[in-house]
Amino acid sequence: MARILIIDDDDTIRRMLAKTLTKAGYAVLDATDGDEGLKQFRENEIDLVITDLIMPEKEGIEMIMELKTDFPDAKIIAMSGGAQIGPDEYLKLADALGAQRTLKKPIARDDLLGAIKEILL
Repeated sequence: MARILIIDDDDTIRRMLAKTLTKAGYAVLDATDGDEGLKQFRENEIDLVITDLIMPEKEGIEMIMELKTDFPDAKIIAMSGGAQIGPDEYLKLADALGAQRTLKKPIARDDLLGAIKEILL
């Protein structure tokens, strides 16, 4: 069973993603920001990280940079609803930093599960 780490400061989104992934047969861990996410990644065997990009403490962009430096083979899906500059710019940056997939919020269930299957194959 693949282990997926969800990192998002929004409790509702984190719970919704966890429920969807659990129903799809994945083991799920979660974190509320990039610092907590990096700690979880280091302490557990994680097959895939799904991270928001705009969060307090350590944002997703910073977390992706640190994760890819320490664990170059880490698999990452970045997601964003945007902020001041809109989601497209954040997602382009995440892609350039090594995220395997980028998804705009709100995320369609089938798009998310399809991206996960492609990455974990």
